[in-house]
Amino acid sequence: MQLDDLYRQVIMDHYQHPRNQGTLEQETVSVDLRNPSCGDEITLQMVVENGIVQDVRFKGTGCSISMASASMMTEAIKGQGIDAAVRLSHQFREMMTGQDVDLDALGELEALQGVSKFPARIKCATLAWQALERAASSAE
Repeated sequence: MQLDDLYRQVIMDHYQHPRNQGTLEQETVSVDLRNPSCGDEITLQMVVENGIVQDVRFKGTGCSISMASASMMTEAIKGQGIDAAVRLSHQFREMMTGQDVDLDALGELEALQGVSKFPARIKCATLAWQALERAASSAE
């Protein structure tokens, strides 16, 4: 199996079986974002206590890249400090723009690296991460 095939499988698994999808009853912060160029939409809700992302959920509509990225992001940040989550977001966005990053630090998120070859899709992959950064600034 080729590495690209494995990455496609990871992305499709998160798209078809999203993790942390839904809503929270008592969120600390909630952010709604929309990508006007393609119509992707996301609502990101987080419970942040003592600077730690205790719980996170997303709800939205969009392409497979957008929804898979949101699913993968929620898994990556749950239980992390909000500062660490924002640093991860910056690393992810750097990867999306073709910059050198520590791929080991990104873990499963590396599967989305190929999106950087398609500039029109970068906004899809980073929508959830933009919501995270807005939510983080509200949670402080």
